Amino acid sequence: MPDRIELRGLRVVGICGVLAEERERAQPLEVDLDVVADLRDAAAGDDLTATIDYGQVCADVERVVTSEQPQLLERLAQRIADAVLAHDRVDEVTVAVRKLRPPVPQQLATSGVRITRRRAGDG
Repeated sequence: MPDRIELRGLRVVGICGVLAEERERAQPLEVDLDVVADLRDAAAGDDLTATIDYGQVCADVERVVTSEQPQLLERLAQRIADAVLAHDRVDEVTVAVRKLRPPVPQQLATSGVRITRRRAGDG
């Protein structure tokens, strides 16, 4: 079982959607990440420089959500995965993105997508 850093419930306001109301007004989005990396050196040495700075990862996710305006959650999740995989120590990431106020007439708590991506060149 690979090592992973779990980041849950990052809330960011951004533009994502197809409907006119979603294009005109930012909405709350929630992001969960499972970041897979070899954490043995950090665990053995209790060394911050041997792990992944999850504060920076969160800042990168926030930057993607606030600066890009995709129509689809699938695209937003991919762009977040790209940003996380740009960190040298990250081997794989699972990204879940949810709209907290989905634009449907039914009582739907959230709508979202979950994708898993690996560093290019990894099996």
